[in-house]
Amino acid sequence: MSLRPLLARFLMLLAVAMLAACAAMPGRDPLRVEVVGIEPAEGQGLELRLAVKLRIQNPNDGAVEFDGTALELDVNGKTLATGVSDQKGSVPRYGESILVIPVSISAMNAVRQALVLADGTQRDTMPYVLRGKLAGGAFGSVRFTKEGSINLAALTRR
Repeated sequence: MSLRPLLARFLMLLAVAMLAACAAMPGRDPLRVEVVGIEPAEGQGLELRLAVKLRIQNPNDGAVEFDGTALELDVNGKTLATGVSDQKGSVPRYGESILVIPVSISAMNAVRQALVLADGTQRDTMPYVLRGKLAGGAFGSVRFTKEGSINLAALTRR
């Protein structure tokens, strides 16, 4: 028997074994994400830079390793801020970590949001969606989403 059919059979068995291993893995609960701080950072020209602090909680039996992060904040269905970081780390099993991700708000995105507020329509709240991912690790990227609303009436009373 030649080497080529043996290699093909071995690769097929390996693929089947890997699929079976993935199917046998229990589902993971989603990560819990909370914004715990926003601090100004140095920007360039017309951009606004912020350091966003996130508390990532891992309610799973295994640690989540990551090698890079990405973050996007949409307000009123429009992108307001985006950011990336090449930081490496781990969120321990049944534990939490604080990540600091620098984000940028372009002048155009800020103007777009200001126009929405100034259009005369009375709004008490503005919806937001925070999306992100922890890249890398043994199981690939882990994505997270946090949705909510900003209470504008409470902000203007301060």
